[in-house]
Amino acid sequence: MKGLKLVLAATVAALWCGSALAQDRISVKLGVLNDRSGTYSDLSGEGSVVAARMAIEDFKAADKGIDAQVISADHQNKPDIGANIARQWYDQDGVDIILDVPTSSVALAVSEITKEKNKVFMNSGAGASDLTGPACSPNTVHWTYDTWALANGTGGAMVRAGGDSWFFLTADYAFGHALERDTAAVVEKAGGKVLGNVRHPFPGQDFSSFLLQAQGSGAKVIGLANAGADTTNAIKQAAEFGIVQGGQKLAGLLTFVSDVKALGLQTAQGLVLTEAFYWDQNDGTREFSKRFAEKHSGNMPTMVHAGVYASVLHYLKAIEAAKTKDAAAVMAKMKEMPTDDPLFGKGEVRVDGRHIHDMYLFEVKKPEESTGEWDLYKTVATIPAAEAFRPLADGGCSLVK
Repeated sequence: MKGLKLVLAATVAALWCGSALAQDRISVKLGVLNDRSGTYSDLSGEGSVVAARMAIEDFKAADKGIDAQVISADHQNKPDIGANIARQWYDQDGVDIILDVPTSSVALAVSEITKEKNKVFMNSGAGASDLTGPACSPNTVHWTYDTWALANGTGGAMVRAGGDSWFFLTADYAFGHALERDTAAVVEKAGGKVLGNVRHPFPGQDFSSFLLQAQGSGAKVIGLANAGADTTNAIKQAAEFGIVQGGQKLAGLLTFVSDVKALGLQTAQGLVLTEAFYWDQNDGTREFSKRFAEKHSGNMPTMVHAGVYASVLHYLKAIEAAKTKDAAAVMAKMKEMPTDDPLFGKGEVRVDGRHIHDMYLFEVKKPEESTGEWDLYKTVATIPAAEAFRPLADGGCSLVK
């Protein structure tokens, strides 16, 4: 009888310990919400899901008591679809954090819903600087790039090189408007002039009439305030009209490595662009990118994919440090802890939600300068973190005291 009691006691103790350990584990569900079939699918899409899963594996989340699951959905670049998915994920599917979300009109809607539901939104794909400005939220982190950084990188470089008159070809939605606004401000501050603009439907197909207006303006620089397939199609059609041969320059204000690959060096050579990440920058970026390509049909990561990876790493570090997935606690920890990862290096998340890191001005190589399929960029300049993003006091964010 005594032996039986000891066995029962040991069994109860083991069950209690197992239950306690189970209770100590934190389960989190991460939702990658992006364009999986349209204009932005190459620069975002399935690659962002691959990046999120790689971050979970590299962090060894399961070994640290964090059970992380990744799900995904296609917002089709439509704010109403994106908003409906976000609500369902938060209300019914137990999603704790939404990631990526290219298309600024969708991102702005998701940011509001995330605040309402007290969850976490870490944006990598959208560009509107309003996300950390007038539309800032205590629940949103804007990780990779924004229209202010792009404008001051590419726009500033073009003006310094003599491009002091501009005409904008702009995608007609929140991102395009913000990119045109922020770049025009840089041009005018430097003493240049904006001679005009035209707004094209999003997504666009035929840019002929818009390019003819830009050509007819006589502007030294035609600023492409669009992205993805809109940018590549506009550049291809500009080549057909002989715009660059005629002496005008194209400024791809948001151009991704996937766009340059699609265009080819013959068409894209000499294009100046601003990015937050390039796969061939250093040993850390090369190691990650090689593993990513093995999981993603041989494609190198874009800066959006890199941003998803790095933001998930920081989120998981914050959960580990806070010992909870509570949104307020995790957001506070993410802003308290410095960021450090192999893709963006050292940085920080400011009070307005803006992630601060170096940005880079690249020039697309000539065909004869390239040594491989993805050898596409040469570095023109590093823009230090302190200069790369809008000063905290200038954004109009209500979180800034």
